[in-house]
Amino acid sequence: MSAIKLHLEHAEYDAVCRFASAAGVSPEDLLYTALNRLMLAADKAEIHRDVAETREWRRNNLPLWSDSAGSVHAYEGKPDDEPAPSRYV
Repeated sequence: MSAIKLHLEHAEYDAVCRFASAAGVSPEDLLYTALNRLMLAADKAEIHRDVAETREWRRNNLPLWSDSAGSVHAYEGKPDDEPAPSRYV
């Protein structure tokens, strides 16, 4: 069997594990389901655009569904944000 490694930030991994646990499945089951749904829509141009855009923004940003990694507001004179669980899962 072939393998593909997926590298996640802690904030992403924690959200995936929490969702998988709530669904009563493993994180691998959850990710295979997501891949299955993506591949079944692979003939749509919108999916190709979404994959390309996700590749670009993922370099510097966490997805909306991930836990918050916290942020620094020193330049705004506000206190730093603490990490927080995702509001999606």
